[in-house]
Amino acid sequence: MTNIPSEIITVTDRLELRAVDERYTTELHNLVIKNKTWLQMAFDWAQHIGSEDDTRRNVQSNQMLHQRGYAKMFLIIQDEALKGVLSFNAIEPTNKTGYIGYWLDKASQGQGILSQSLQAFMRYYVERGEIRRFVIKCRVANAQSNCVAIRNGFALEGCLKEAEYLNGEFDDVNTYAKIIRSQSAQ
Repeated sequence: MTNIPSEIITVTDRLELRAVDERYTTELHNLVIKNKTWLQMAFDWAQHIGSEDDTRRNVQSNQMLHQRGYAKMFLIIQDEALKGVLSFNAIEPTNKTGYIGYWLDKASQGQGILSQSLQAFMRYYVERGEIRRFVIKCRVANAQSNCVAIRNGFALEGCLKEAEYLNGEFDDVNTYAKIIRSQSAQ
């Protein structure tokens, strides 16, 4: 991969979002493995995590998508330690819509890390004029993820019936959205 300067979003003096980069492969792999049991309850991809090479290929793919603007994957770093991931799983440039995904190390939950990161993430993309509509889709049964959306000012737009297949069942999915207009566009 070409050596492109890392994109960093400052959240606080102790917390930042760093664009996905191969140098974090081992740390990311170890964090996923550490959290694999509960991640499998929320994400289909978690059950397919095997070797560190699998993680490396995933990181490389996400770097390419990030650089091309089809998706954006950031690592949540607090005090130089990897805590989780915050991303646009997909971006619709014409509609200026970003579909948000996230997960946080179980030991780091309940400290405001994700909400602070999410607010900085949205602000960054609004200021750049790239995204104005932010969407979070999460399983109805995932109470924590639903709370993240509500706590951060997202409005429930609807429930998609049996829209996500996970662990042998089709689950209902809530769709939340938040529109933020840039100051220059008003």
